Amino acid sequence: MLTRLKSFATGGGALMVSALVALVLANSPTADAYHAVLHLPMGLSAGALSYVLPLEAWVNDGLMAIFFLLVGLEIRREMMEGQLASLQRAAAPAIAAFGGMVVPAAVFFLFAWGDAGAMRGWAVPVATDIAFSLAVLRVLGSRVPVGLRVFLTALAILDDLAAIVIIAVFYTDNLDVAALAAGGLVIAGLAVLNRTGVRALWPYMAGFVVLWACFARSGIHPTLAGVAVAFVVPMQEQDGHSPAHELEHWLTDVVALYVLPLFGLANAGLHFGVMSWKVLIQDPVLPGIFFGLAVGKPLGVFGFTWLGVKAGLTRLPAQLNNRLLLGAAVLCGIGFTMSLFIGHLAFAGDPRSTELKLSVFAASLVSALLGLVILGARRSPAP
Repeated sequence: MLTRLKSFATGGGALMVSALVALVLANSPTADAYHAVLHLPMGLSAGALSYVLPLEAWVNDGLMAIFFLLVGLEIRREMMEGQLASLQRAAAPAIAAFGGMVVPAAVFFLFAWGDAGAMRGWAVPVATDIAFSLAVLRVLGSRVPVGLRVFLTALAILDDLAAIVIIAVFYTDNLDVAALAAGGLVIAGLAVLNRTGVRALWPYMAGFVVLWACFARSGIHPTLAGVAVAFVVPMQEQDGHSPAHELEHWLTDVVALYVLPLFGLANAGLHFGVMSWKVLIQDPVLPGIFFGLAVGKPLGVFGFTWLGVKAGLTRLPAQLNNRLLLGAAVLCGIGFTMSLFIGHLAFAGDPRSTELKLSVFAASLVSALLGLVILGARRSPAP
């Protein structure tokens, strides 16, 4: 667990750097070249089947499928043997995650109610960026107890699970039944391989690619292929080896050091010169996202956990107190990766897809700085 936390924290630093690079490129004389590269068409075409997409789409639909594969493996491991393996251990982060989903969505609805176009963005402030939040915790070093890191990780994983369900249910349109059925056959085939004891990873990875192609044709977002495959890769240990654990270990560094930074580079290029300040003031999406993340997230996470403790439904994990819980709740307002990803799905082709980045950036920055202040007030080293 600690190795994974350190890797994601390092990846969060790499993600920050890539996001800053994207901002510089998008607002410099190289802006045209930067956007030209992102829109460069790449892929394969054979008859009626065509997978030629801009480079930006390959990052968002292709590389992010690898990210979701890792998320799926982590969710499965935590459910089988980790912080979510029992009701008692999962209660606190589950209650916190539920509050951190419901309250930000409610805050967004307060701003966007009555605007049908704006309402599509209700899920943007729902998810927490695990890499960024753990990177902030790493800055504080020994002043943050291990229990807080584990709690925040479990909470963020549940957030990601909720985001996966939201994407599947609310951001899927125009289903191609034949392609979806083909995807179902691929999943069934991989499940049979698991049941018959096939432990080599390459058949599952080949199935992952085929399933991605089926989902891309079906109308379901292709990144969900990663989640589906994560639950059929063999997990049981044999001779000290678990294919699922080994794949997760390998993907942790790949995602943290390559996939997420490339995502940041492709999606964080906010060009301030084309922004309309009138839109920033009048559009309900932007304040809805900002206050959903910066205010709704900490209110939901802290408030629901506090109520759960008072009602006897759960108790704070060891080493945590209300101040540390508040600091973690504030860090949950860092929504960078998943917020931008869901925003891309909600407002594809809409000018809001560019301008919402400012709200995500601002809310994430405020949450990170305020979280540092609250958690950094701890003077004695944590055990």
